Amino acid sequence: MYTLRAGDGADDGPADGLTDSLTGTLPVVANDARPERTRWGTTVAGVLVVLAVANVMSNRVIPGWAYVPWNLAVAAVIVWLARRTVTDEQMGFTQWRRGAAWGLTLFVLTAGVLLLGLLMPAFNEMFHDRRVEGGVWTWLYQAFIRIPLGTAVLEEVAFRAVLPALFALRWGVLRGCTVASVWFGLWHVLPAWNLSEVNPVAERLLGDGVAGQIAGLTFAVVGTMVAGLWWCWIRYRSGSVLATIIGHVASNSVAYTIAFLVNR
Repeated sequence: MYTLRAGDGADDGPADGLTDSLTGTLPVVANDARPERTRWGTTVAGVLVVLAVANVMSNRVIPGWAYVPWNLAVAAVIVWLARRTVTDEQMGFTQWRRGAAWGLTLFVLTAGVLLLGLLMPAFNEMFHDRRVEGGVWTWLYQAFIRIPLGTAVLEEVAFRAVLPALFALRWGVLRGCTVASVWFGLWHVLPAWNLSEVNPVAERLLGDGVAGQIAGLTFAVVGTMVAGLWWCWIRYRSGSVLATIIGHVASNSVAYTIAFLVNR
């Protein structure tokens, strides 16, 4: 704000009035914008803290049976936090019919690519993964419950709906999706910690020991970051996060099913 000096008054020229108006208005605009920036910052921080805790809990602490309800609860919490700053439309919680159409198309295309890979010796070995050991009930649970509800829903809500929408407010859609995809890559550090130990192809290509572990982590982080950018494009192109949820289910559940059958 500005203050009047002794002698200021009706005799002041128009230039003085303009100067006073500018110096009196600009701080008000800045003050009005500060709460918005603060609310955005606290919302982003809150979402990232919740996701960091959830990642450690789901990969290192909670029992297997709690994975699905825990991740669904986390998804609900971060949506609740984000709604303080962004709308459902900005997060992609709209156009469900269009999203379903995109998602089903992605499902068919993804399944076709995975089946084609199964027929190619160079890619067939990638399905030999010790993480798919178990009986039919394990397969049913993993492919139809754990992956769709526990993995796909949380990851798509977090990294294709909530974070891109929040980051886009400050940096635009492209940079917002890029930053969200970097976080998506980092999200996979703990799941990929022992990648070379459970997948013989990864062990042969990346090596074992500390060097193999570092190579595996780098491959996982960079690979999922690039995949995250692709899924973000699908999310914005379709207008609905449902498209990427279905596509995510296709890439994980169909791949798990193929690996289960190959390893029988």
